[in-house]
Amino acid sequence: MTVELSPEQSEIPTPRMLSWARNSTIYRLQRQMLTEKQLSDAIARKAKEKFDGISPAQIKALVELAVKFGYDNKALDDVAYAEIATRSSVRSGRSRRAIAQRLAIKGIDRETASVALEATDDLYAAVVFARKRAFGPFRRGDLDDKRKAKELSAFARGGFGFELGKRVFEMAPDEADEILSVQPMF
Repeated sequence: MTVELSPEQSEIPTPRMLSWARNSTIYRLQRQMLTEKQLSDAIARKAKEKFDGISPAQIKALVELAVKFGYDNKALDDVAYAEIATRSSVRSGRSRRAIAQRLAIKGIDRETASVALEATDDLYAAVVFARKRAFGPFRRGDLDDKRKAKELSAFARGGFGFELGKRVFEMAPDEADEILSVQPMF
């Protein structure tokens, strides 16, 4: 026998749903740092899978509960996420442009992303990129036209401007090592 819920009842999540949303939020935020958008999307997606016949209003209430719970327990912080992701990305050789795009995909607003990107150094990131790919001053083989085109286009695809890519491409190994020896202070 199936019990029909009135429209008013289907708007309010059940105690089981609320408990699940809280526990799911704890689980997700313990495993990794998430943005508000990532947590919201994950809770909404999983709630649809877990609860048959869940209404959009119930999903919205569960998402709001999860986000509020994350902020109340200081486990959800988009500003900190943006700063940490930016530092990590620069150290791994990503350009400002690529980092900004990645933050936007993760749900970080433009203002928060621009604050996080203020202290980034594209030159440092480009040299790290060159070292990882064995380009420019870290090249092991001979330079021919094909290799030159490959290296310069890789800088462009990585989000680095032509002038910066060319500068690192033509850089002496000593100059590149000097840039890498000075760790960014952000």
